[in-house]
Amino acid sequence: MDNARQERLAGRSLRPDGGYILEIRSAASDGKLDAGYFNPNPIHVAHAEWRSRDGKLAMLVELRDVNYPGSTYRLLFDAGQDVLEGTYFQAMEQQLFDVSFVRQ
Repeated sequence: MDNARQERLAGRSLRPDGGYILEIRSAASDGKLDAGYFNPNPIHVAHAEWRSRDGKLAMLVELRDVNYPGSTYRLLFDAGQDVLEGTYFQAMEQQLFDVSFVRQ
């Protein structure tokens, strides 16, 4: 994976349906992401990683905080649209939602 593609993950993205912010501070070549999540206050990101899947960048972000006991985002980066699209598993309710994030 070339560094230019993984570096495009970095930035702040907004989930328009709720005002949630996913901030990717950096994407390391070993697949680790330095990520923050805000609703609007910070929510602890327990684990975040990226990998190449079918020619696209895929991300997993796991939240572990009050009211976020292992909720996860599984997102694909659409470079052409500069958006993240995928699913959000809301652990407390055991529900899965289709979501997208747009670059701020």
